[in-house]
Amino acid sequence: MFRRIEHPVLLIGGSGVVGEKAARTLRRLYPELPLAIGGRDMAKATAIAQALGKAEATRVELGKAGLGLESQSFSAVVTFLKDDTLSSLRYAQQQGVAHLGISTAAFEIAPEVALHINAPKRSAILMMSNWLAGSATLPLLHLVRDFATVRSIRIAAVLDEQDMGGPAAHADYDRQTGAVTSALMRESGKWLWVQGESARRTFTMLDGTPVTGTAFGNLDLLSMMGATDVESIRFDFALGETSSRRRGEPFSTEILLEVSGQERNGSPRRVRQGIVHPAGQAPLTALGVALGVERLLGLDGAAPVAPGLYLPNSLLDPAYFVQRMQEFGARFHDLEPEVGP
Repeated sequence: MFRRIEHPVLLIGGSGVVGEKAARTLRRLYPELPLAIGGRDMAKATAIAQALGKAEATRVELGKAGLGLESQSFSAVVTFLKDDTLSSLRYAQQQGVAHLGISTAAFEIAPEVALHINAPKRSAILMMSNWLAGSATLPLLHLVRDFATVRSIRIAAVLDEQDMGGPAAHADYDRQTGAVTSALMRESGKWLWVQGESARRTFTMLDGTPVTGTAFGNLDLLSMMGATDVESIRFDFALGETSSRRRGEPFSTEILLEVSGQERNGSPRRVRQGIVHPAGQAPLTALGVALGVERLLGLDGAAPVAPGLYLPNSLLDPAYFVQRMQEFGARFHDLEPEVGP
């Protein structure tokens, strides 16, 4: 049963490509949930709010005390762009409401963690900067449910070069790929920063085409380590032509998951799965955000999330997440494992 929410969910960047889609996804899931489309372009925000219904446009000024807001009250704050000032998170803490962000890489989480450490009982903070807001993490945890032990996890993501999204997504890509020269990964139980040849890996796309990706140190690695204590994990990213566009169709997005370990009877096991969404990355990111808001506020019928610092895997059920992904258009393919460690 829908839990009635009095104050709107503030979507900072809600008029952007992913933000608008997330707002529409929340509206599809919860027609009565009040929303506030936050941004600086009031004409665009107002048009989206009017199209959604039960929504309002709200001017947000990042970097200003209290986001430049007057006396509005919100039930949660969702930030779709990199807030270098962290004023959105500070605002959520000041108001004592939940915060969800999707634009922070593993190497830059320290300021957010510090804000939580200094005010641990103020807000539930969901760091949802995993690939496409959990669209690799949760399916992978669903994939490993029958393993007795997990030895190695390899994730590969292909983003079509025609599917980069809006300005916020471009800024995230430029910052996260250019800020550091090394990438984080775990090998034989040790955390390593790798570069050069060690950071590159060739993997096979859904249509059989080989592509070379580069190791990418995002929050999926932290989620996987915490949830499985896996010895070796790496996440590789490639920007290029997806399998669907190579066939002459519109671009899609591809996620490739591979797990090796032991079954419960002790025998070795290796599985590989491909996930594709025919409309690209935005629908999956929007869905992940919507499911994060759903859980934070207790819209699913369970209690709202208590103040704390969370990754997606600590709040969301993998089976439910996968079910919702399929309902919203994701396609899952069982694949032959690749040769390699």
